[in-house]
Amino acid sequence: MTETIQIGDISIAVTRKDIKNVHLSVHPPEGRVTLAAPTETRLEVARAYAITRLTWIREQQAKLHSQARETPREFIERESHYLWGRRHLLTVTERDTKPSVTVDHKRITLSVRPGSDHAKRASIIHEWHKSLLHEFIPTLISKWEPKLGVQVTAYFLQRMKTKWGSCNHKVGHIRLNTELVKKPKDLVEYVVVHEMLHLTEPTHSDRFISLLTEHIPTWREARAELNDLPLAAEEWRE
Repeated sequence: MTETIQIGDISIAVTRKDIKNVHLSVHPPEGRVTLAAPTETRLEVARAYAITRLTWIREQQAKLHSQARETPREFIERESHYLWGRRHLLTVTERDTKPSVTVDHKRITLSVRPGSDHAKRASIIHEWHKSLLHEFIPTLISKWEPKLGVQVTAYFLQRMKTKWGSCNHKVGHIRLNTELVKKPKDLVEYVVVHEMLHLTEPTHSDRFISLLTEHIPTWREARAELNDLPLAAEEWRE
């Protein structure tokens, strides 16, 4: 059950879990605030704790609101596109052959049929992004399954508006945001490990944090860097 506490103009969603410590989080892109507290914590105690962290909450929200937003892609000549954390310029060629995408260290070349519209170009790039992730993600899963002692029965790629990943621990599935193809590979690995750990520890419990710290000691830096990167231009909603 989730309850809400209001402190001035800040709403905080409070949930109680089987954890030892309070976890306060400010979530991108809009600065939504959540507080996870031990099961027996009274709402007044959670409120008092949140009040002591008001300055930090406002700092995190201000940071998110000032973040650069990625302008909508038009898929035109010399437009900037990110791939694995590196900026590339787009080259568009029109040929009456099957559409394709190639990449070198500075440039992404999109080959389309004459007269192709924005939606078609976006679809071609999106399918290419998924193909790159389908090449990369299985290598990460294979690498980490024996280390974490878990088995991923299936993974899925999809556009997600508010999360980098999610998991269904009951059936061993993980889902990953296709936007990850734009991020550095070490950050993608952090997200994959994070979701794989949820297969054995579904909540952000103390044990989960301990395991994540054991396997990815720099996970806090990775999370901060991931959230510091430009947000997509579309309006994100829950």
